[in-house]
Amino acid sequence: MFRALLALLFCLPAAGCGEDNPFPAGSTMARIRDRGVLLVGTKFDQPMFGYKEPSSGRIIGFDAEMARMVAKDLTGSERNIRFIETVSRERENFLTQEFVDLVIATYSITAPRARLVGFTDPYYYAGQDILVRNGDTRINGVADLKGKTVCTAKGSTSIDRIREDVPSARLVTVDAYSICVPALMTERVDAISTDDTILLGLLHQHPDTLRLVGKPFAREPYGMGVRKQDTAFRDYLNGLIARSLRDGAWDRAFKATIGVTGAAPDRSKPTAR
Repeated sequence: MFRALLALLFCLPAAGCGEDNPFPAGSTMARIRDRGVLLVGTKFDQPMFGYKEPSSGRIIGFDAEMARMVAKDLTGSERNIRFIETVSRERENFLTQEFVDLVIATYSITAPRARLVGFTDPYYYAGQDILVRNGDTRINGVADLKGKTVCTAKGSTSIDRIREDVPSARLVTVDAYSICVPALMTERVDAISTDDTILLGLLHQHPDTLRLVGKPFAREPYGMGVRKQDTAFRDYLNGLIARSLRDGAWDRAFKATIGVTGAAPDRSKPTAR
C-alpha cells in the first residue's frame, strides 16, 4: 500500500512511469524510475554533509550531492528527489521499515550494522576528531579527554570509540550533533567528538568560538545504506560510485561542499574500478 501510494503521488512524466524503463523489472531501480522520485534518508543538521538551509529549505552538503547523483541517474534529473530527515539511531529503521529507498547520512560501515542493512562500497573516509572551545588549551588529543565531559550522537560509532579509548570520559549522548554545539559553547560539556568532517562543518559555522584539535584517532568508512537483501540495488550503487570517481563527479561534489573549509580529500578514498 505504501509503495502504491508513492507511485500515485510521485510518478512524473520525466521518469516515464513504466515506459522505456531500462532497469530490470521488479528491481528497486525500476520501481524508483517508474515512481519518478528517489526517497533518501539523510541528516538535516550537519553542515558540509546534510544541512537544511534555513532561508531556502534546500538540503546541501556532500551526502546531498551524492544522493542527487543517484536521482539523476535513475530518473533523469537530480531534482527528482525527496530528502527525509533521519538521525543516527534511526537509520536502520528507515531502511527496514521501507520509509526510504536508501540512506546517505554519514553512515559508517560496521559489522553490527551490516547484520541489519546492506552497505555499498565506501564513498568517503573520515577520521574521528575532537572539537573544543577556542580558548581551552587543556584538550589537545584523545588522551586529554580523561575525566572530561564529551558530547556525541546516539547510535554513532563515536560512542564506542570514546568508551574504548578513554573509559573515564563522561559521555553525553544526544539525538543530533547540533545539540552539542550550544552545550560546548556554554561549558556544559568539555568537547564534542565525532567524524572530523562533521566537526569541520560545525567549526565552519563558529570559527571564532570553536577549535578543531586536528588529531584524528580513528578511520570511518561511509557507505550508502540499502535494505539487507537488495544486492542488485547495492551493486548498481557501487557501479555509480566507481563511475563518479573516474569521471570527476566525486571531486566536483567534494570541492563544492567539504572543500570550502580548506580540507583536502582523503586520497586513500576508494579508487575507480
